[in-house]
Amino acid sequence: MSVHAKLPSRLHHTAYVSKDLEATRAFYEDIIGLPLIATWCEADELFGATRTYCHCFFGLADGGALAFFQFANPEDQALFGPKIPDSPFHHIALNVDEETQKGIEKRLAEAGYDMPQTYVLEHGYCRSVYVTDPNGMIVEFTHDAPEAEKINALRKTDAHSELKRWLAGDHTNNNMFR
Repeated sequence: MSVHAKLPSRLHHTAYVSKDLEATRAFYEDIIGLPLIATWCEADELFGATRTYCHCFFGLADGGALAFFQFANPEDQALFGPKIPDSPFHHIALNVDEETQKGIEKRLAEAGYDMPQTYVLEHGYCRSVYVTDPNGMIVEFTHDAPEAEKINALRKTDAHSELKRWLAGDHTNNNMFR
């Protein structure tokens, strides 16, 4: 990366197609606690046809958002989504503090979310709560370990050499924080 390259300031939003905007709203707003900050109902020329859709934005503390679309036309809905891969490695991870993470876990349990819909993974450098949303998308709520700055500084110093080592076939674990 050029030393003169300016990084994006933040994630503005991510966008997904929803099977059911009300179920999505109830999950993200009522259970997770992300406020619904905008609903846009529009019709635009997209990919060769006029598409009528609604998209909802759920706010994050830094001003970014998670956005979900639902199309009025069933053919458009089928064409554009949701095509969520059936893999826990395809997910979005949101940073939360410890209190927020505990609150999310409590509300998920109260709403009946349990294994396999929800699980916890202690990475060592962070603690993650994973849950499958009403659209089949996995969302991770991550709380960094108290030593996260030190850990991140270490991984930054060897990020390129560790990638090179891995790609060369040395698959030795380098996570000594578990």
